[in-house]
Amino acid sequence: MTEQELLTRIDRFIAENEAQLFTDLKTLIDINSVRGEAAPGAPFGEGVRRAMDAALEMARRFGLVTKDCEGYLAYADVPGKSEKQIATITHLDVVPAGNGWNTDPFCMTEREGFVLGRGTADDKGPALLTLYLAKFFRELCDETGEPLPYTLRILLGGAEETGMEDIDYYLEHYPMPVFCFTPDGEFPVGHGEKGGFGGHFVSAPLQGNLVDFQGGVADNVVPDLAHALVRADFAALKETNGITLADEGNGIVRVTGHGKGGHASMPAGTVNAIALVANYLLDHKLCSEGENAYLSMLRRLMASTDGSSFGMAASDDIFTPLTCIGGVITMKDGVLSQSIDVRFPTGITVEEMTNACRTLAEEGGASFEPGSSRPPFYVSADSPEIEACIRSFNEVTGRNDKPFTMGGGTYARHFKNAVSFGMEEPEANYPAFVGTMHGANEGVPKALMLQSLKIYLLAVARLMQLEF
Repeated sequence: MTEQELLTRIDRFIAENEAQLFTDLKTLIDINSVRGEAAPGAPFGEGVRRAMDAALEMARRFGLVTKDCEGYLAYADVPGKSEKQIATITHLDVVPAGNGWNTDPFCMTEREGFVLGRGTADDKGPALLTLYLAKFFRELCDETGEPLPYTLRILLGGAEETGMEDIDYYLEHYPMPVFCFTPDGEFPVGHGEKGGFGGHFVSAPLQGNLVDFQGGVADNVVPDLAHALVRADFAALKETNGITLADEGNGIVRVTGHGKGGHASMPAGTVNAIALVANYLLDHKLCSEGENAYLSMLRRLMASTDGSSFGMAASDDIFTPLTCIGGVITMKDGVLSQSIDVRFPTGITVEEMTNACRTLAEEGGASFEPGSSRPPFYVSADSPEIEACIRSFNEVTGRNDKPFTMGGGTYARHFKNAVSFGMEEPEANYPAFVGTMHGANEGVPKALMLQSLKIYLLAVARLMQLEF
């Protein structure tokens, strides 16, 4: 088959399957697959289990060979001449909806050429594209009578947003593909990922005017909403930009911060609601000395998103500079705990970041408890596999882009030979009613999804021609 014949077949396939593709997408989006309590056969909760079952049913409808990997992950195959696998990996779990939605986040809606709902971009939309990718090649093999050179495996994860235990389990029990790409990032091709570092700033038991402080939905999301309950004179206070007040009675005032959320790896343009509340409490002298010390620590922590406000800035020649955000704050029994999410380049070590955080914590009368960490991940941009992906992207889009490194952490870092490959468009200028992944009103253009499917189909056809 010539390349022009392949492109003609691809265009026809997309046109014939477009309507059903978006029907299937709604089926997935309408399932609330935020991680929940583990159950038999559902290690990441019933919602993730239901999403995985729905995706497997679609795969069987497409004639694919399916396997449920004990609820941790599932896959669908187009068997090839070789048992070596060219794979894709996406995930069906999503981050919590958060606040600020104009529509039901778990009921996909369409507006002016966009699909809106939690997971449309991250990562149910791309997951569905990979199933249709396999559908195309299964039908092609049936029509030609020729199997693919390699097995095409579509991996569907269930815990990408909460620790990636799914892929750890999979790689302990199943073989490593010879090449894998994950449509869980930005176009064109991401061949390197920053390291990840986290932890919690934990206060001593506090006594004063602060009754409660809660904010954020996940450690890797810039919070768009936070609130504190504080003993104060409601009549003496005034609302400010981003802050609303409510009289809770008995001398208690609710101070609510309204920020702008977003993904922890891309904090530019976000407004941290926790910082808004902390700053208001400090500026209006509403708390005790011990409480103020911790709040002042939060102020310094969140005065920047590159770590420069407390001596943790870092950069190198491979990645963009370090990012650091405060994700979730809680208060229990008078103890405050603030999480951080750091994406770091090669120019700083985990030990240096831990020391910087501990120094900051001491200034706030608190302790820093380090969490998990992962090193930066990087593969050469000159490999034939990356060339096949970037060439396919540029030919379909008419661009001349180059591979890049990123701050987000994807499944790619778990494999020996893998990249992230779309489908986010970081420079796209979407209407105001369309939000970003991990933010309110998450959405993607339908045209982008169809274009992405074409890119993936062409790329896999070329990957199948390589020697592994």
